[in-house]
Amino acid sequence: MIETVKHLIGSGGPSGFGSRSTAEHVTANCDLRSLTAIITGATSGIGAETARVLAKRGARLVIPARSLKTAEETKSRILSEFPDAEIIVMQLDLSSLASVRRFVDDFESLHLPLNILINNAGKYAQKHAISEDGVEMTFATNYLGHFLLTKLLLKNMIETAEQTGVQGRIVNVTSVIHSWFSGDMLQYVADISRNNRNYDATRAYALSKLANVLHTIELSRILHKMDANVTANCVHPGIVRTRLTRDRDGLITDLVFFLTSKLLKSVPQAAATTCYVATSPRLRNVRGKYFSDCNEARTSKSGSCNLKAQRLWTASELLVTPASTPNVYQTFNYFLTNDAMHV
Repeated sequence: MIETVKHLIGSGGPSGFGSRSTAEHVTANCDLRSLTAIITGATSGIGAETARVLAKRGARLVIPARSLKTAEETKSRILSEFPDAEIIVMQLDLSSLASVRRFVDDFESLHLPLNILINNAGKYAQKHAISEDGVEMTFATNYLGHFLLTKLLLKNMIETAEQTGVQGRIVNVTSVIHSWFSGDMLQYVADISRNNRNYDATRAYALSKLANVLHTIELSRILHKMDANVTANCVHPGIVRTRLTRDRDGLITDLVFFLTSKLLKSVPQAAATTCYVATSPRLRNVRGKYFSDCNEARTSKSGSCNLKAQRLWTASELLVTPASTPNVYQTFNYFLTNDAMHV
């Protein structure tokens, strides 16, 4: 209840920022002119505002997108506001593991450093679909593609941090909806990767967002064990304010409309937590945490389980191994049958 009241009034937390802070506000004192950032899902919404603000602060941007035309339009909008911004547009379809590998090969051919990776792209698939790799589309796009992208870019990020002395930042954009998922994650994704009998769009989305949280936990543990000067954290950006409609007038309806509107955020407010976690000097050496409203927050019980995080990581490694992707069902079956960390 107290947290809800703080959110409604926009009260600042320990960071000094809160639910009403904007991306520009939280980065006001940041100079990113020497940094390179990759931002997925940067052609619209929260990702586009994140890209715009990081460009304003001087970062070189790499914008990967399925549609190069849409990405070029995003680039043009940013350049119209910040003519000196350096923006590179590249092709990437996160639902395709082959596309992820091509993107990383193309990026590495540019011989650029990489300081910031923001895994922002996501989708909510009302209709059931399977990726070209045989994985349910929401899980493939929101989680597995980002898992492989991060894995393949990690060497560059670690080397960049070593050479520059600037700590690398990985930010996974998740959602409070991760707490809605219950049950066996791998069993469910295996089921909905076979057929649509048990498919529920909201449950599939919640599963993918929980996977983003668990990815952050295990990635942080591994980076810390490697003594790498790169951190990984995840963020809940908030629910973005959209156009609300009412079916009828009346006191109760007006009250619900008022309270709901106060809980929602504008796009600049929704991009604030991502930008804060990606850039704030206050978060040096902070790793494996979950942030909401620009402050550290609690995940669900499942979202803080190290065993679940390790189990998901092991399964993900199998799923992105080129030799296993044509036999994704066998991979799921093998893992579920032989899993020693079944939780």
